Amino acid sequence: MIHGVQVKPLRVLPDDRGFLMEMLREDEPIFERFGQVYITGCRRGVAKAWHYHKLQTDHFVCVSGTALVVLYDGREDSPTRGAVQDFTLSSPPAQDPLPVLLKIPPLVVHGFAAIHGEEARIVNIPTHPYRHADPDEYRYPWNSPDIPYHWPAEVVGGG
Repeated sequence: MIHGVQVKPLRVLPDDRGFLMEMLREDEPIFERFGQVYITGCRRGVAKAWHYHKLQTDHFVCVSGTALVVLYDGREDSPTRGAVQDFTLSSPPAQDPLPVLLKIPPLVVHGFAAIHGEEARIVNIPTHPYRHADPDEYRYPWNSPDIPYHWPAEVVGGG
């Protein structure tokens, strides 16, 4: 596992009306602080990549479709420097694989693409609100040679 990355299994509670799934609670060890909540979507064949934050920790939960989330650790002082790791995030009420919350620490480069469907939607609960005038977001092209990862053949573009 890339240093500082955490995966929290999520429990889907189904009943005859549908289901309920808690994502992140303030009384859990994985919680740091609250910045905002937003949802982002990605069409199949496109990678929303690559970017990182200097201050912000992200907490990704897939809520629609299935997302391939890829992380790259380029941090100078990290014990897992150079590591690449990918995660398949499924949306509820999936049971195989179970939905998870993926905690992505600052400076870990990340991106995602939709797999097994036309679109994937991720709810993010970052530790800091987005600053429109001075965003804490630093980008690489989706196919950057600086990131040692090749997206699946079905991914033909990005941004």
